[in-house]
Amino acid sequence: MRAQRIERRVRSSLSSIRPSVRGAVTRARLLFAVKTALAVGTAWLIAPHMPGVTDEYPYYAPFGALISMYPTLMSSFRSGLQTLLGLGVGIGLATLVLVTVGPSLWSIAAVVGLGVIVSGTGWFGIGREYIPMAALFVLIIGGADAEDYSLGYVTQTAVGVIVGLAVNLIIPPAPLVSEAAARIDAFQQRLAAHLDDIAAALTEKWPPERDGWMQDAGALAETSRSLSDALAEADESRRGNPRAWRGRADTSDEHAKLEVLVEVAHQIRDVSGCLSDTINKRPSSFPLDPELVEPLSDACSAVADLLGGDPEEAGELHARASEAVDRLYRAVHARSLEMDAVAGPGVLSAMHLQRILSMLDPELAAEEDEPADQGADPPGAGGQRSE
Repeated sequence: MRAQRIERRVRSSLSSIRPSVRGAVTRARLLFAVKTALAVGTAWLIAPHMPGVTDEYPYYAPFGALISMYPTLMSSFRSGLQTLLGLGVGIGLATLVLVTVGPSLWSIAAVVGLGVIVSGTGWFGIGREYIPMAALFVLIIGGADAEDYSLGYVTQTAVGVIVGLAVNLIIPPAPLVSEAAARIDAFQQRLAAHLDDIAAALTEKWPPERDGWMQDAGALAETSRSLSDALAEADESRRGNPRAWRGRADTSDEHAKLEVLVEVAHQIRDVSGCLSDTINKRPSSFPLDPELVEPLSDACSAVADLLGGDPEEAGELHARASEAVDRLYRAVHARSLEMDAVAGPGVLSAMHLQRILSMLDPELAAEEDEPADQGADPPGAGGQRSE
């Protein structure tokens, strides 16, 4: 038994590590790593050839290249600009100290504190972190050569930012729309598998011994939030990206699909929560009539088939799922009349499954995809049709 527990723990640890490793070695991530290394190396080659005193501070050029490299073009441009703005404000605060009281223990502490306050305004984005840092560096590292140091700091950082943006423009990142769409499809299959697990658990034994679906229910909301973030990043990856000009014009289909799936996940979580309360005999729970176990399992299985099935067969799968949910409603109604009581988990689950069917109705989806003026009479027809 102990060996089996250890084996399960090892498998669980490996299953949690694999997604992280796969995410670190995707094609997009490897390309990003190569581009970052190229930008940093190029900036380091250019830095010593800058005019004037700026060539004395070449190490800030690769720093600027590094902070400007982001997976999307717009993020790179925005972060580079915000960083330079933050550096400028920090250097300005340090200059104010230099021309007034001069650097000392108290003035350095005061200007850093002021920089932290200014950075909290929300005006500088990622550049807020560099406001107190730049002020501190100018006062401590710059010292007597603060003016030359400030010029070299900003100029070389700007060189690095420009190099980073140039690399990102010459080798633009791939739009992340396909990746986000694949994750949304995987989320849909996960929802289907969740309903399948409920259906299987109900028919194996009552009360069910399989409880994985109870534990997974709480993770559905977190997954839907991460998908919303991924889709927002996909939208960002298309802005100003030459590689996106050859693709689709927008991600409206993905947004619409995710919106539906998020609501479907909410309904499935309610089904899981209702049955979980019953199984664990919580104070707010109602008992599930044994006569309703089979029709409830069939309904969950049929809706799962619709969720995870071939879109080409959506009409047929929706009809089967509607029949299964209708049988569950009839069974709930009959048992309620026989027992003179409301069959709590049965009727609640039936309501949630019916809502899922409404959201996945292929006929409604087809109507929404039709042009608004399709089938309308032409101007001046007056509703008349020629024979």
